[in-house]
Amino acid sequence: MATVKVKFRPSSVATKEGTLFYQVIHQRIVRQIPTHWKIYPSEWDKHSSKLVISVKNENRYDYLKTIDGKIKREIDKIKRLIVHLGLEKEIYTADEIVNLYYSTISLKGFCFFAQELIDELKVLGKRRIIETYRSSLNRLVHYWGEEEIPFEKIDSNLMVSYESYLKQRGVSPNTISFYMRNLRAIYNRAVVKGLTPQRFPFKQVYTGIDKTVKRAIPLKIIRKIRDMDLGLFPIMDYARDIFMFSFYTRGMSFIDMAFLKKKDLKRGILSYRRRKTNQQLFIKWEKPMQEIINKYDTSNTPYLLPIITDMEKDEIQQYKSALHLVNNKLKEIGKQLKLNIPLTTYVSRHGWASIAKSKNIAISVISEAMGHDSEKTTRIYLASLDATMIDKANRIILKSL
Repeated sequence: MATVKVKFRPSSVATKEGTLFYQVIHQRIVRQIPTHWKIYPSEWDKHSSKLVISVKNENRYDYLKTIDGKIKREIDKIKRLIVHLGLEKEIYTADEIVNLYYSTISLKGFCFFAQELIDELKVLGKRRIIETYRSSLNRLVHYWGEEEIPFEKIDSNLMVSYESYLKQRGVSPNTISFYMRNLRAIYNRAVVKGLTPQRFPFKQVYTGIDKTVKRAIPLKIIRKIRDMDLGLFPIMDYARDIFMFSFYTRGMSFIDMAFLKKKDLKRGILSYRRRKTNQQLFIKWEKPMQEIINKYDTSNTPYLLPIITDMEKDEIQQYKSALHLVNNKLKEIGKQLKLNIPLTTYVSRHGWASIAKSKNIAISVISEAMGHDSEKTTRIYLASLDATMIDKANRIILKSL
């Protein structure tokens, strides 16, 4: 019976990464299947032929966990191919196992490539892009009805039909465009790799951006939200606190709040990098921010807010669940206040910007304060802003409450 194992080949330079490969042995004939995964010698246990995954380095931990999962799936796949060959013929060679493995890869289509791309992005820590690609891919697969879509089926007819399907289900033009732009990005990467010819499948579908319905609310509504007595409704109280914390921190996005760590707050300054743009922002710590932090026990986590609370569970899934819960409860609050728009965490961001503008705070200051990267004209002539100007802008708004 053929066997398959994962092996590590160290670099000729001791301090550099080596490569992982699959070793197939059948009838004493040894064949290798290379991978593009690279690890350091200290990350490999040669006695157990397993990765050594340490939680001390967060970025490396994610990378190694991704590799570990990928390896296990590929080993299982090769073992299934060996069983398949054994059922088809009594005698087969190690070369036939390897050839069958490569032939199954060549038969994979758009979804297989998209998942491979997502795995690569996971290694690079591109969580935001991963989420958008995955949600767009899942929606298309649901429409298609099968787990794989051959590249030759990704054409203009399919995309026009898919766009019509989404419209019939009430999906907004901007959301449809969001899906299409992500799918187009994945497709174009496959074209670059030579996996499919360029057929321009997205040429006849909408990939622009419509003006969105205004989602800002005035200062008096922010005050009402802040002053609501929600003591008997702890989950709604929690949702309100998250909303207000976002507002207090210049409209911080939910994902950035979720991953704020206690170590990010030093000497009265909260610093973090926007996940969307990777821009680093600094916020002067104010009293209302601390009042929210004081309400919750996060002693068992490294995080500042009670969003990711269980270190044994997947952090991204906890973030998504919390976002869903918070937005649902905020919508209930919005209905109680008879708002004409759904209240979500994103409204706090729009609200801060709108109120800042009404206080005659310069657009360039607002752009810098919120970590925008779309104020291109501003960025051309404005190298940077004095952080005190931004903190002053935030303090003006908080004092108005």
